[in-house]
Amino acid sequence: MTSSQNASAMEQGNATQQPTGRPVVFGTQGVISSGHYLTSMAGMRMLLSGGNAFDAVVASCFAAAVTEPIASYSLAAEGVFMLYHAESGDLLSLSGQGTAPAKATVDWYRSQGQEEIPTGPGPLAPLSFTVPGVVDALFSLLEKYGTKTAAEVLAPSIHYAERGIPNYDYMIDRLESPAGKSQFELFPPGGMDVFYDDGDLPEAGSLLVQTALGATLRKLVDAENAEPGHRLAGIRAARDAFYEGEVAELIVNGSERFGGALEMEDLATYRAQFEEPVEVSFMGHEVHGQSTWTQGSVMLQTLNILEHFDLKAMGHNSTAYVHTVAEAVKLAMADRQAYYGDPEFASIPIDGLLSKEYAAERAKLIDPNEAHPELPPSGDPWQHSTLTGAPRATAEPVASTGDGAGDDGGTTHISVIDRDGNMVCATPSGGSFAKSVFLPEIGCALSTRIEMFNFEDGHPNRLEPGKRPRTTLINYIVTKDGVPVLTVGCPGGDHQAQGNLQILLNTLVWGMNPQAAVEAPRFASTSVTNSFYPHTYYPGQLALEPEFPAETADELRAMGHNIVTVSDAGMGATISRRDPDNGVLSSGGDPRRACYAIAW
Repeated sequence: MTSSQNASAMEQGNATQQPTGRPVVFGTQGVISSGHYLTSMAGMRMLLSGGNAFDAVVASCFAAAVTEPIASYSLAAEGVFMLYHAESGDLLSLSGQGTAPAKATVDWYRSQGQEEIPTGPGPLAPLSFTVPGVVDALFSLLEKYGTKTAAEVLAPSIHYAERGIPNYDYMIDRLESPAGKSQFELFPPGGMDVFYDDGDLPEAGSLLVQTALGATLRKLVDAENAEPGHRLAGIRAARDAFYEGEVAELIVNGSERFGGALEMEDLATYRAQFEEPVEVSFMGHEVHGQSTWTQGSVMLQTLNILEHFDLKAMGHNSTAYVHTVAEAVKLAMADRQAYYGDPEFASIPIDGLLSKEYAAERAKLIDPNEAHPELPPSGDPWQHSTLTGAPRATAEPVASTGDGAGDDGGTTHISVIDRDGNMVCATPSGGSFAKSVFLPEIGCALSTRIEMFNFEDGHPNRLEPGKRPRTTLINYIVTKDGVPVLTVGCPGGDHQAQGNLQILLNTLVWGMNPQAAVEAPRFASTSVTNSFYPHTYYPGQLALEPEFPAETADELRAMGHNIVTVSDAGMGATISRRDPDNGVLSSGGDPRRACYAIAW
């Protein structure tokens, strides 16, 4: 018996321990995994009461705004989704990414003395407020595919907010950040009275009550209850309470108080968008994700490139494997910098970017023995595109500000599959305490994701009113022969595309179960301009989690990688599966955070 198979003495006798830290969670009626056990429980309540996966994910997303505010997720922020509706066959992306306000033009920022879009920490945070998008996306999901009322899906989050949730270690660790605390103090009245105990860190197990946030959620239910008639009319009334009623007024007044650009019309006209996903094939599967208004295509481009290498022969997380994957990521990231942006506002050669021929060209640029010392030049996907446009120049990277790997520890992720085969995954985010402004009148912070735009003339991601910034938020659904079998998601800012990639490779190439796939050590190239202000750039840097052997790190250094060790390369990952032959569902929870999977 190997060391990984040590026997444990139990009352029932000897039993072989799981090779991972947690067991795989199996079920037949429903499975959910999220960034916090109470978030998962909120969704499971919907499944247990007869609801479907869409009811569950909506309830969980609202709950996460209460249970995971420290994970850079706020009710007044954004979210992106992938979904499969078994009855209709719909396989769609849903954008709940907030847009730039009408007032937010390049000229307006320059009139404020800014040559790029700033954000917090600091007094300039209000200049980066985006229109809140996640609430409209959630109610759109509930209206189109759900079965529950707004009151039913909001019940768990209201309970958590009003009666309180126990403070937990990850929450306290994030509250310990001086930046978050100072940001509260910079924009009084901030969240000090809510999240701290007379200015001190709370104790684990103490109760966090969020009265104002609970009141905001109740306003949505009250609006539904005041609307007689059909369920759908009630859902729309709840939505309107947030975007056109009292809640909207509180958001706009808060923005105006601190110099932000949000106006009532920005909220009233906002609509989440259902879209056809983009896809590539890989190892007999089809991988579906969001288009270039996210960085979702980075993983798809990378998969195409990696088809030209025998990954299996290299060995999992071997020096050759880490080097090859990291170099492929750099090539895709170079194209992200040059070509990605909201396709409703820019001509983008997505068919060229995702073509197998283009990937073959890019794969030839990987030297098996030497790392590219910085971000490689972007390619020319227009040669493989049927669309019209012209090559874009990569924006100049910002000079490095140090040797760290940056803070990409925010965001959360939720995945749900139900007994009918409905699948939906959500990555909600925005409203970081350290970067934004907490509005006590609504009980949460506003998103600052407008910081991801640039001012570069002709660039697809140039700031325009009503446009979506090229967000880092992504998730995926994987099909085999057209049948959905997997959902994949991994928070972590710029690390998201890389974390998702490794989890998917762990599953499809290495045959890992969901728990092993999310627990395996990860790495991330930071040799790309960071999407978040101040857009730091660390040429040639490769971040490894501590579990990588020192020998591997040394060998990668010898190849030219600037190795740093980070506590995590994306945390809160989930991969959930459905066996198409017997309908058995499985998932896992990332131990890097308070993530838990539940099934029945």
